[in-house]
Amino acid sequence: MSATPHPATALSVKDFMNAGLAAPSGDIGPVVIISDALPERNGVGAYYKDLLDQLDDRGYTTTFLCPNPDKWQLLKFPLPGDSTQTVYLPSLIRFRRAMRSIRPSAIVVGTPGPFGLLGAFWAKQLRARLIVGFHTHFSSVTDLYSNRWLRGFSRFYFNIADNVLFRYGDQILANSDQMVELASSLGAANVEVMGTLLPPAALAASTPLRPGFSRVLFAGRLAPEKRVNLVVDAARELPDIQFTIAGDGPLKAEIEREAASLDNLSSMGWVSRQELLDAMDAADLLVLPSTVESFGTVALEAMSRERLTLVSRNCGIIDWPELADNLFTIGEAETVAQAIRRIAAMNGSERQSIARAARSAALKLNESSIVHWLNMLSADATDSRTD
Repeated sequence: MSATPHPATALSVKDFMNAGLAAPSGDIGPVVIISDALPERNGVGAYYKDLLDQLDDRGYTTTFLCPNPDKWQLLKFPLPGDSTQTVYLPSLIRFRRAMRSIRPSAIVVGTPGPFGLLGAFWAKQLRARLIVGFHTHFSSVTDLYSNRWLRGFSRFYFNIADNVLFRYGDQILANSDQMVELASSLGAANVEVMGTLLPPAALAASTPLRPGFSRVLFAGRLAPEKRVNLVVDAARELPDIQFTIAGDGPLKAEIEREAASLDNLSSMGWVSRQELLDAMDAADLLVLPSTVESFGTVALEAMSRERLTLVSRNCGIIDWPELADNLFTIGEAETVAQAIRRIAAMNGSERQSIARAARSAALKLNESSIVHWLNMLSADATDSRTD
């Protein structure tokens, strides 16, 4: 199989939401979505679970192949540098049986791990369209590891894995212009931007933002690249505001110690998707101060729940103009606490107006994104292939 350019004009963030995409007229055959992440364990796993749900709601035949405690994997071991996450090696026999039974017309690979690489192999074997989601530049994340050997090994592996997926992918999709440019610089062809989806529960009617301001939420992996320590610093500086941290990761013990010492800081640990949405509904503001964040799905979910959102300038979500116009960014010389003070000082009705506009923009992006995916998966988009 050789990758062939997609016939459609590649979309950028600037024109994605105004492209006027229409749902495809051709049939969409069976689709297999593959992820090395558990369905709702992190942002990538959640993304493809949302895609699966929205395709299912529209009557398409979909299968999600990912790690499962009862099947698929032969071995498992902790993720190097983060023992709270697990790498699974899939059963080759079960994988082959599933692929030959389903015979998908399209395979979507969302991660560069063992499951993802095996998905690319079977796309070639079955002449299925291979769509690769480039969500995270893992080599950049692993540069934050303190162990030099671990940094070197991880960078070596992810460089090879990304190269394989980019080589055989018929379409590479990234969630910001910055990630599109990065994928192209790493040798990927046929790269274009993809929108981010929302879970069905987030699309349900939201509770209007209250006029007062006293509750801030951080949700994400408790890891150095998320800069959750800045949220703890803000809690120390703003004792009249209640801070909640939801998530798991290598910094969990440190965060729990800080929560035990501060009356206005609580740690929820890992929470389910519904519990996270409930926590958003109870908050006034979600903060995401990451130093590496290709998009920031949790920020979009907060916007969809009609909540204020504060992100760093490193988050890809600010590349989307209609979203950026309805969220707050941390200034270059501004601390998280200072940014929160700035938002808290606003008129309550002005904050409510921004929150309503944020929900509208998030729902619009979701609808545009699912139509875009339908076009990517359509039988009309399948290119001829030669070995």
